This record gives sequence, C-alpha cells and structure tokens, in this order.
Amino acid sequence: MNPITSSLTSSLPLTVPTPPSSASLLEGNEGGESSFSQTLHGALGQLENLQDQAQQQVGSLLAGQSQDLHGAMIAVEKADLSFQLMLQVRNKIVAAYQEVSRMQI
Repeated sequence: MNPITSSLTSSLPLTVPTPPSSASLLEGNEGGESSFSQTLHGALGQLENLQDQAQQQVGSLLAGQSQDLHGAMIAVEKADLSFQLMLQVRNKIVAAYQEVSRMQI
C-alpha cells in the first residue's frame, strides 16, 4: 500500500451509519411528522427573509439611499432561486401525494 492510500484509509471512519428503523419513521408527532413540518416552516421562513432583504435593498437603491446595485441584484437573485427551489419542492410533494392517493388498497 502506498503512503497516500494508507493515509486516506486511516482517516476514514470505520463505522457505517445505520438507517432509521421503520418503527421510528412511522411514529406520530415524535417521529417524522413534526420534523418534516418544522423543516418546511423553517424553509418558508428563510424564503420570506430572503425576499424581505431583496425588497429592502431594491427599495433603498430606488430611494437613493444606497449605491450598491450589485448587492441588490444578488439579493434579488438569491430570493428568486430560493423561490424556484421552494416551488420545485412543492411540486414534488404534490406529485407524491397524488401518487399515494392513486394507490389501491
């Protein structure tokens, strides 16, 4: 074994993480539901903050209080990308719901 591969293999962790059991995924509010809900609300909050920041920067640019055109454009693009990502997540959630609703029991 050469020195490069021996240093790489010695720095790698020896334990492999185990996936959560199906019982823990199916638990009520203690399991995945509250976690998913909290994650979704957190993402929506971040999206709202990015949109507010972009709106403030554009407003200050239009009012003449700021000369930072690049900063305003970057804030607008960040808000736009975040909004597009949230739309794609919503579309995936709706598609998953529709697929589950079409399943026969």
